Amino acid sequence: MKPLARYIHAKATGRDPHGVLYRVNTPSLSIAPSHSSWYRRLKLGSHAHGSTSDKSGPRNPFHTPPPPLPSGQDLATQQSLSLPIEGPKVETHIQGGEPALHEEKSKRSLQSQLAPRYDAQDQSPRFAGRLPDATTDRQERDLPLYLPIEATGTTCVRPEFVRGAFKYLTVYIPDHPPKPEDIWSESGSPPPSADTDFYPNRHQKHMGLHDETSQHDHKRRVSISSVYINCTAFPSNPNPRAYTGYFSSSSTLLNRIWYSGAYTLQLTTIDPTEGSSLIDYNRAVNHNHSPQGSWYSNFTIANGTAITTDGAKRDRMAYPGDMAIAVPGIAVSTYDMVAVRTALDSLFIRQYDTGALPYAGPPMGYHGEFSDTYHMHTLLGVWNYILFTNNVPWLQSHWDAYLQAFEYSLAKVDRTGLFHVTSVYDWLRPGMTGHNLEATALMYYVLQWTIRLADEIIQDPYAREQFPRWEAVAKRMERGIELLWCEEAGMYGDNVGRRGCGGHEECMPQDGNSWALFSGIIDNSTRRYEVSENLHKRWTKYGAPATEFPNVISPFASSFELLAHCAAGNHDAAVELTELMWGYMLDGDGFTNSTCVEGYRIDGDIQYPAYWSSARNSHAHGWSTGPTMVLLTEILGIHLETPLGKKYRIEPHLTKWLKNARGGFATGLGRFEVVLRRMKEKGAGKVEVLDVETPAGSGGVVIFGETWHIGGGKSHFVKFVDGYARVEKVAPDWIEKQLVEDDEWQQPKMEERAPGVVDWDALEKYYVTGP
Repeated sequence: MKPLARYIHAKATGRDPHGVLYRVNTPSLSIAPSHSSWYRRLKLGSHAHGSTSDKSGPRNPFHTPPPPLPSGQDLATQQSLSLPIEGPKVETHIQGGEPALHEEKSKRSLQSQLAPRYDAQDQSPRFAGRLPDATTDRQERDLPLYLPIEATGTTCVRPEFVRGAFKYLTVYIPDHPPKPEDIWSESGSPPPSADTDFYPNRHQKHMGLHDETSQHDHKRRVSISSVYINCTAFPSNPNPRAYTGYFSSSSTLLNRIWYSGAYTLQLTTIDPTEGSSLIDYNRAVNHNHSPQGSWYSNFTIANGTAITTDGAKRDRMAYPGDMAIAVPGIAVSTYDMVAVRTALDSLFIRQYDTGALPYAGPPMGYHGEFSDTYHMHTLLGVWNYILFTNNVPWLQSHWDAYLQAFEYSLAKVDRTGLFHVTSVYDWLRPGMTGHNLEATALMYYVLQWTIRLADEIIQDPYAREQFPRWEAVAKRMERGIELLWCEEAGMYGDNVGRRGCGGHEECMPQDGNSWALFSGIIDNSTRRYEVSENLHKRWTKYGAPATEFPNVISPFASSFELLAHCAAGNHDAAVELTELMWGYMLDGDGFTNSTCVEGYRIDGDIQYPAYWSSARNSHAHGWSTGPTMVLLTEILGIHLETPLGKKYRIEPHLTKWLKNARGGFATGLGRFEVVLRRMKEKGAGKVEVLDVETPAGSGGVVIFGETWHIGGGKSHFVKFVDGYARVEKVAPDWIEKQLVEDDEWQQPKMEERAPGVVDWDALEKYYVTGP
């Protein structure tokens, strides 16, 4: 390690009580994730878990955090660090936003002007240093920001230079004064007032450093006494701890994974005026002249106050494919459905005359950008939004546009019974043309929900007249998908032709086979379980490979695989994959230990093979948050059957991996909560106990060994698993009197797997080019 006089480094390896992960190692500094109006001010000398000083408002009583992990070390006691001009740096562990620094002019400064300074912001510890990571593929790393220091006081990074979810800030003085042509932006600005505590009402993070230097050292110096972060993510709620959902279980790792997904979804929810980091793509709309390697996030991507986007760093745009995973995750964690509605509006407002919807929201949608699958994901997003909000007036205002978009896709199911894809764009994977498996299953899924929207929500007479035609197409797809079945592989091929069974590029895709399972298009339960097990057999040391995209492990496609295993009744596989893959995404080398990464290489490296530069990978990406949804809706089994959960289905699965699990979420109707635990009768056999709480005025079924019809309120069930299996509905005092904790249960060991092997030729072949 270099001397302390050169830099201070804070490394993330632990967690706070809210699921935000960090540990500080002396000598170091750490501040908790910083967002406007968010957390407490964290002062030096406080403990890494200093939640007792929380001033952010009362915790939602429904929010139950997971058990705390062992505490990190105490923070370092240094008050400030004086920076020699030769080019040292300060590295701090922070979490996104716009930095502001307070400088003190050294008494030994030999010039009237303080030194010029740069700063660089990075998500991964792999890239912490003098250059930021990357937002485009124009060059390997973005350019650092130039911050001219013209006086003692506070220098702010201007709002257009917000860089979402960065964790490492490097501030340094260049070895030589920069030439005018080397300065792409002067990003410094004075604070709003002379008061150095210029966000007095926003509970900004504060940290200070000081290391007195020798009186014999005559080098010019700048002393950084304070760093503030104004993080603008999750603008919908001034208190980010006020979750409407929670998850806690006997698996500490699963608890961390749930909260990392919820936290990622907060970071990817932004102010719409701070959108699109793709400045080269923005140029077609705003005609900017920013040079190569520069970066901004100041493109207005929607009307509104908050919007859910793909990633916190990039692209900061509304991508409907990403929303297929993100929207249910948002609904069961923060319930920020305003951000979801804004994203959907940004897509429908750019709908083309043909009825097609844009590949993504602005700056796309101006030049005919289109994806068959993402078009259908927008329609799926409508169903998810209505399911959790019951915003019927909004749906009515968009219904004609929705039907036009739906018919546009339905017309692409031809006489084969398969969807004929005409756009190559999907989630950057290759091979998206022709009669495609994923697109067919997705269309089948959208068709089912469209019928329910038309019949139960809108009650549209015209749409009801179309039901026989729509249902005939569904039957045709059920037959057509059999054209893609590959008996030898026990899975479905990617398409008819070269990537199908026996084709010269034969591929059994992860995304398509997953969609085939949970879309309901496969009626044969034996077939469904066979596909699930064959997906399971392909796992590597670092997760499930996306065989349709060589060298890729995709948390996006794997989120669909989690749903697929559950649909096949293989919930054990879903939990195992969550711990295997998302556990690695938290604790693996180069990852953030707090958020969900966009993707990575099959050998575990942090490069996402869609990009030639590893630094471009997004380490806070909403499409990777599948477990936040799945652990509540599939493992605890809380299914809303009608909007807001007026009708529901509770069908929990504890799996072999868990001793107990509890969790829930709230809608406008009230809260849904499930508690599931292993216990045993005093002196007798083992049982599973299920506690359910649902809102007043709701009703549904509980499937727990038997099927029970219940209304709103609390219900308690006991399943006797030793001897003659039976289920009884009991009173809570019976549980307390007759049952004790099962102290004999032990979690099984996970299978050891080999790492994946990189195909280096294919790696370069499939790099995506563009902004």
